[in-house]
Amino acid sequence: MDDERAMTENKFLWNRAPDLVPYPAALAEMEAQARGIREGTMPERVWLLEHPPTYTAGTSARESDLFNPRGYPTYSAGRGGQWTYHGPGQRVAYVMLDLATQHGMSPPRDLRAYVHTLEEWLIRTLRRFDVVGERRADRIGVWVVDPATGREEKIAALGVRVTRWVSWHGIAINVDPDLSDFGGIVPCGISEYGVTSLAKLGRKVSMDAVDAALAATWPECFGPIPGTHG
Repeated sequence: MDDERAMTENKFLWNRAPDLVPYPAALAEMEAQARGIREGTMPERVWLLEHPPTYTAGTSARESDLFNPRGYPTYSAGRGGQWTYHGPGQRVAYVMLDLATQHGMSPPRDLRAYVHTLEEWLIRTLRRFDVVGERRADRIGVWVVDPATGREEKIAALGVRVTRWVSWHGIAINVDPDLSDFGGIVPCGISEYGVTSLAKLGRKVSMDAVDAALAATWPECFGPIPGTHG
């Protein structure tokens, strides 16, 4: 594989794909990694990447929520949730962990706590760019109030699949994607609210800066990366 990567004592892999990764290839790699974690032959992993323009359907997706005027590829994701858009300018982080063990704020075998910890990771990452991300009890994802309009909009999404207590899929932060592409679906089945990005909020930050923030806030939420110190 040609990913940029950092291994720590063969226990944990944190790596970033330098090129756009087609969704089917990512799905196959995640599935193989999750299987290896279960079997004890592969390390836990956080995989940072971007996809080409793609719509993915969760297990609750409705065909009526897909419009797709630009004819982008569509795939069944196997995760929870509804329709999601992925594309350039969006940082996706796929998180593959053995949830049978403690990970920081997330106790063993507690899926609700795991999702809450993913949300907290997103919120703390956004805070590093002076963006206040918030949960909503009736909506999945992380939300912000646009100061220019006063409107609530989604800035980050999450979708989780757990197989025999190993997680895969993960989170997505809108850094600077083409927001018009979200018009090809009803994002996550919610039509009443819009979608935003760091760029739309006036934060012109690089993907490297977002990756650095994700790495810095990870230990606050999930505990130290095995093999690292400090």
